[in-house]
Amino acid sequence: MVYAIRVHETGAPEVMRWEPIELGAPGRGEVRLRHTAAGVNYIDCLKRRGEYAVPLSLPSGIGDEGAGIVEEIGPEAVDIKVGWRVAYAGLPGSYAEARNIAADRLVKIPDGILDRQAAAMMLKGMTAQYLLRRTYRVQPGDTILFHAAAGGLGLIVCQWAKHLGATVIGTVSSDAKAALAKAHGCDHAIVYTRDDFVKAVGDITGGAGVHAVYDGVGKDTFIKSLDCIRRRGIIVSIGQTSGPIPPLDVASLAPKGSLYLARTALIHHTASRSDLLLAAKELFDVVLSGAVKIEVNQTYPLRDAARAHADLEQRRTTGSSILTI
Repeated sequence: MVYAIRVHETGAPEVMRWEPIELGAPGRGEVRLRHTAAGVNYIDCLKRRGEYAVPLSLPSGIGDEGAGIVEEIGPEAVDIKVGWRVAYAGLPGSYAEARNIAADRLVKIPDGILDRQAAAMMLKGMTAQYLLRRTYRVQPGDTILFHAAAGGLGLIVCQWAKHLGATVIGTVSSDAKAALAKAHGCDHAIVYTRDDFVKAVGDITGGAGVHAVYDGVGKDTFIKSLDCIRRRGIIVSIGQTSGPIPPLDVASLAPKGSLYLARTALIHHTASRSDLLLAAKELFDVVLSGAVKIEVNQTYPLRDAARAHADLEQRRTTGSSILTI
């Protein structure tokens, strides 16, 4: 018998329950994974509240990111060994002491990276990889704008984009978060709760605008961000923590400079085994090089997942949060 966080109804953090679950032998192509840590992400809150595009099938496990030790290998699970430290992202159910999981969605954690770092970086780090290297391939001399630059994803993107030679502009909600973002590669941190970020971006870029905007905030930032982009630039929507994006007249993108628009998800960038391994390798390499540091700023016991969610929703967190098992 193992314990897990389970959701039987959508709602506030308190709907998550700590309860025992039966875990049989791993099935075909699966392994039994004993978790050592699980990442906490805003997408978990959206799913718990019933606000994600793909609703949970209740009752359900929760959590999309984790790390641990392979304890048992099922039939036809290849290229994996008992005792390996492994990590994954995008497979719901990580808020659990142990689980059975598809072997081909796991990646081996290299020496030099701790389990707690891996658990905190797979979802956000591989998202950063496809945003900066595939959705829009950032080049030296580019200027980008990233909303919520002091969050877990934001701190990774700021460091990685700076490493690639970009000028990084970020928005944050406080002076303390501005200082944090600047310490992680953000050249210009705009406190959007006080300052007009459109005007600030115009001043910083001399009116030219940025090559790319990465927006995970949504309602409060998306439409205004269109006025921050240079001709033939791109806005990449990656979430909506402030609420749904207002209706957009796609024809308005032409007079603003023939802008490009993308709405992305990690699942489509790691759908094949080869794409998953490529994303993970580039992430591990940039972390092992020291160019990107994964900072776990909040740690909670697994059974305190409700407190972790409440802190995240109330914007009391910075960087990454994990649950330890």
